[in-house]
Amino acid sequence: MIVHEEKWGHIPLLHIVEEKFQDKQVPVVIFLHGFTSAKEHNLHYAHNIAKKGIRVLLPDAHLHGARDEKLDEAQLSLRFWEIVLASIEEVGLLREELVNRKLITTEKVGVGGTSMGGITTLGCLAVYEWIDVATVMMGAAGFVQLAEAQMAQFERQGFKLPISDEEKRAILHTLSTFDLTRHAATLNNRPIYFWHGKQDTVVPYAPTYQFYEVVKKDYADKPERIEFVSDDTAGHAVSRTGMLRAADWFACHLKG
Repeated sequence: MIVHEEKWGHIPLLHIVEEKFQDKQVPVVIFLHGFTSAKEHNLHYAHNIAKKGIRVLLPDAHLHGARDEKLDEAQLSLRFWEIVLASIEEVGLLREELVNRKLITTEKVGVGGTSMGGITTLGCLAVYEWIDVATVMMGAAGFVQLAEAQMAQFERQGFKLPISDEEKRAILHTLSTFDLTRHAATLNNRPIYFWHGKQDTVVPYAPTYQFYEVVKKDYADKPERIEFVSDDTAGHAVSRTGMLRAADWFACHLKG
């Protein structure tokens, strides 16, 4: 297994692949980390995915990891959706770079992530038809609903959002473009795996499960392409079995 620390354009990332596949075209997974995390914190995902003959890219999100600007968590929280939208754009840039580097032609590409990375993955599915497979751990499809809840929580905590009502409406309008609860048809039966702990107080379980219940009806003819694993006791942390199942999901649907 080779782990390279690289920079593709302006995006710092870890590039993980088995040595025998280093210069070959094999399926690719772009895996996205969570809020206040960094690329190297997902190396256990990358290792278990890469050993199945898949190339893995672990990028640092805007304002995270090697791109840290020394903001505290409260400052980062106010820029959460800026970070998510930047990551959605950068997933597209990474795919273009894969093509430019001749690392993919007909090979499949998967996208996955945890927490903020899972949220970003769902936004990517709304706008990128080229994504073949997805895994979403502790994610949320309802961008507008989540943003409204976050804004309300800030205000309950006594913070005044540094935006006008008009700016707030503009943000929500932009987020609606990437909101899969409003664009569920764009899934188009692509394989998608969800994992979520029922005790999660950071990204609530219920809205994500409700979304799954709605869209799984569209998979009636291909039920093997959608799966939701609930953990009754887990909070905002993916279990080892959940992580390993994500790696298996990518292998099954990228190489099967």
